[in-house]
Amino acid sequence: MRQVPLAVALGTLLLAPGTARAQARSITLADAIRLSERVQPGVVRATGAVTTAAAERRSAMGSYLPSVTASSSASDFYSEGPSRVDPVTGQVLSGSNTNRSVSTSLSASMDLFTGFRRGAENRAAKAGQTAAEASLVDARFQQALATTNQFFNALAAAQLVKVRQASVRRAEEQLKVSVNKLLAGSATRSDTLRSRVTLGSANLDLIQAGTALATAEAELARLVGEPGRLQAADDSTFYQVVAPLDTVAIRTEAEATSPLVRSTMAEADAARAGLSAAKSAYWPSLTLGGSTSWNATGANDYELLNQRQLTLGLRWNLFDRFDRELSITQQSADLDVADASAADARREVASQLTAALAQLDAARTQIDITETSVVAATEDLRVQQERYRLGASTIVDVLSSQEALNQAEVDVVVARFTYLRAKAQIEALIGRTL
Repeated sequence: MRQVPLAVALGTLLLAPGTARAQARSITLADAIRLSERVQPGVVRATGAVTTAAAERRSAMGSYLPSVTASSSASDFYSEGPSRVDPVTGQVLSGSNTNRSVSTSLSASMDLFTGFRRGAENRAAKAGQTAAEASLVDARFQQALATTNQFFNALAAAQLVKVRQASVRRAEEQLKVSVNKLLAGSATRSDTLRSRVTLGSANLDLIQAGTALATAEAELARLVGEPGRLQAADDSTFYQVVAPLDTVAIRTEAEATSPLVRSTMAEADAARAGLSAAKSAYWPSLTLGGSTSWNATGANDYELLNQRQLTLGLRWNLFDRFDRELSITQQSADLDVADASAADARREVASQLTAALAQLDAARTQIDITETSVVAATEDLRVQQERYRLGASTIVDVLSSQEALNQAEVDVVVARFTYLRAKAQIEALIGRTL
């Protein structure tokens, strides 16, 4: 049986994913971020929390308004009793009687004093709404960071596929040169075999790159809520290196405007207001109420009779079996946790910012070095190929230079996207684009 050449077999394996990717839709980074915010549970949950917090604040403000109730009822009353004789007429009268009645009423009540509870609850609701809004901003930036990283993963994988394809083409060209030199008697069979092995390794690297690309594009599609794969649309603006950042100003800005810090600080304010609301239970409450009603029965031919009532009530809970103390203890513990979380959030932002700034500076330098390495490796490979053609160099020298160029091209892609990921991390920490 005739054996299928290695390059042909590997090319057949690569055909299917290549065809599937040709059918994949391309998406920009801005569209990917926008679509992911609509479908990802974290952002949807945070959006719902903002709506709920707004309703809670409206409810807290409504506690200053009176409550009004309207009611209406009708009844049919029947009572069975023994028969009796009318002493005047001598007629037998039934002892049972029936009476129908209708009534309607309107009542209202309003808290005049609640032991400062309403004020504390309003402060807590306002702080809760602020915390929910800050959490939504943080959720959006965190989702944007996750989507951006995955977008760059897909874009980097696509570029690595191109790098591996270029290395396959160079290996194929080198194999042709080795075969021609072998046929001409100016090279050994070992040169051809080495070239074939190099081509096989290059094809394996290409297969692995294609697999990584399929995985990255499928994950990108999942993040934006679509099936299958999505190609990351390249943009030249991605590779514009920003000027070195003022680290002191960036740190100050992160401490003041970081969505994570703002969210945890607002949650601490809400816990503090909740503690004040719990302490209000020690105070008495004063309530004013009023009602008016109209009643009519069949006995008075359904003539409506009005009744009015005005009440002023004082209620002071002197002892409730330590329920107030339990609530205050729980709220105090929640406040301690919220304060600790806010302080830890500031430290977390500072720590992540330090790492991201260092990574950004390192990646900026790495980009310059790797781009220079590509130029040097390209020239070195050209020289070695020419020396090999003239018989002044060995196949080992050529393949070593070829591998060095392959690695240099990979290093450029890695450095570029390391820089982009560090930049995206800083933007998520400070809550704005650089």
